Amino acid sequence: MKIGVLGAGQLGRMMAISGYPLNHQFGFSGNSLDEPAALLGHMFALEDNADYIESLVAFADVITYESENTDVDMVKEINKDVVVYPGEKSLFITQHRGREKALFDQLSIPCAPYQMVNSLADLKKAVKDIGLPAILKTATGGYDGKGQFLMRSADQIKEAFESMSGVEFILEGFVNFKRELSLIAVRGLDNDHKYYPLVENTHHNGILRLTIAPAQNINPEVQKTAEHYMQTLLDEMEHVGVLTIELFETENGLVVNEMAPRVHNSGHWSIEGANTSQFENHVRAITGMPLGDTTPIHAFSAMVNIIGKNGPTEIALNMPNAHLHLYDKAKRADRKLGHITITADSQTQLATSIEKLKDFLP
Repeated sequence: MKIGVLGAGQLGRMMAISGYPLNHQFGFSGNSLDEPAALLGHMFALEDNADYIESLVAFADVITYESENTDVDMVKEINKDVVVYPGEKSLFITQHRGREKALFDQLSIPCAPYQMVNSLADLKKAVKDIGLPAILKTATGGYDGKGQFLMRSADQIKEAFESMSGVEFILEGFVNFKRELSLIAVRGLDNDHKYYPLVENTHHNGILRLTIAPAQNINPEVQKTAEHYMQTLLDEMEHVGVLTIELFETENGLVVNEMAPRVHNSGHWSIEGANTSQFENHVRAITGMPLGDTTPIHAFSAMVNIIGKNGPTEIALNMPNAHLHLYDKAKRADRKLGHITITADSQTQLATSIEKLKDFLP
């Protein structure tokens, strides 16, 4: 099939790399002709063609997207001509933190206490109701720690409100957690579901830096609980493709933080670490192919993000169990330029390998 991707970043790039062996073709939309995925398919760019979205639609048999910040109204229009997966409902809910939290409440999925805020008076009331510490976040558009303000005392209320630049936002109660986890799953057109193991994520300044797969010391019941939450969400939204949920592991069980209707940074380990990567499974799902096995190939895997500058990549190239993935992106502070995946047959080998890549970690 001809797969159109709204976006041409590294996620679309890795989708194409996984989809070409399945005999699919790819087209991408973006602002310029030199984006990371541009050389991996037909590139429809605004700088080259004002009707670039229409050209992508004319090319494609099915369309997907890289970001939950994709315009819903545009997707509705596209759907009149070419089906878009995941569907409008998944996109509409996941691009707004308030709608996400409301769905979690509706489905009895634990999440942090929250209130929507549209004024300084709203914020003062929300702080009174929820308490401090709490995190003020933009309702839409934030990622990698952007659009967030951690409030620890009441004298920060005015500063926090002014930092949001007048956009709609949400106050979330601070969750005391032991570690951050994520779960990636995929749902096919035939309602088949596949789950990857829970993974442990380490962030720095709001940006994911290290993922360990599978997360260690996870009780099988905890995995089952996460899968139950995931299946409930997949089915409620009639989601087709990969869905990711980010969770906190707390003394009282799992608390869901947020979700993403797409392939996810914390799933990059699956390229070399699982029988079928998240990218291939997303392609399989949206094209109606049978879903692939998600079982890990090795006892342990890890993913180290390359942020801001490429760094000493020769270290990874000299490691027999490391795999370098660069995205053809220009260097810029806090920008994701690539990642390194590690496979290991013991915890000792995993720890030693991560230590060798310490120059890439904060």
